[in-house]
Amino acid sequence: MTSSPQIDHHDLGEQLRQFACDLAVRAGALIVEGRHNGVGSVDTKSTATDLVTVFDRASENLIVGSLREHRPNDGIVGEEGTSLTGVSGIDWLIDPIDGTTNFFYGLPGYAVSIGARDTHGSLAGAVFVPTTNELFSAARGHGAWLNGERIGCSSTTSLSQALVATGFSYQPELRRKHMERLTHIIGDVRDIRRFGAAAPDLCYVAAGRVDAYFEEHLGPWDLAAGELIAREAGCISGDLSGGPVRPAQVLVSNPALFEPLRALINKADAICAAEN
Repeated sequence: MTSSPQIDHHDLGEQLRQFACDLAVRAGALIVEGRHNGVGSVDTKSTATDLVTVFDRASENLIVGSLREHRPNDGIVGEEGTSLTGVSGIDWLIDPIDGTTNFFYGLPGYAVSIGARDTHGSLAGAVFVPTTNELFSAARGHGAWLNGERIGCSSTTSLSQALVATGFSYQPELRRKHMERLTHIIGDVRDIRRFGAAAPDLCYVAAGRVDAYFEEHLGPWDLAAGELIAREAGCISGDLSGGPVRPAQVLVSNPALFEPLRALINKADAICAAEN
């Protein structure tokens, strides 16, 4: 009886990064073609603002089908309902169209996000933004990349010069609370942007296009690739209380801005609580 060979997860991470890149580009081509031919029917999920199209499902089916063919022992979780338990120690998290509302209305910024994780956390991921033909990717310990070029976060050190991205929950009451919070933040930063898709937002922090991003009430598939890409680009990630990043609370920024921005957000929340 022989023992199983040890897996070099650095090599595996790079292999999975390349595989995720290929899948993301293929799925991106599918949804772009669908957008050109007409979106077709659209349904809602949790609320009237939580849209899903036939191309969300088609994209997920394409990705899942390829994963099951080439990596049949891996687990898979997809936003549109896929849930397969694996035995390899590798799990994939898929957002087949991140930013479905942008996709539905013909706005840029939607993306395909594919991430792989092992028992140590995020291992590899790719985010493809088809409207700009931009492929962001990373493997743990190998840095972050955009279309084959290494990327890194910004060097901004002052909140007053920080461009901050954010997003909104699908729940009406949470959306109102977040908007109220932003009124106590926007005066202390350069400006705030809402692009409408979490995975590209995380990649924009990684590339230094925005200095920070924060949002609450995400899904694990929203973070799986983009948060790894941001960390591999030199960013810090965490929640708003100083703990590890989690889908319920996400703050990602360059190292200089992380604590000042976290303090500003918490101060804004305290003001909102006192006012209400």
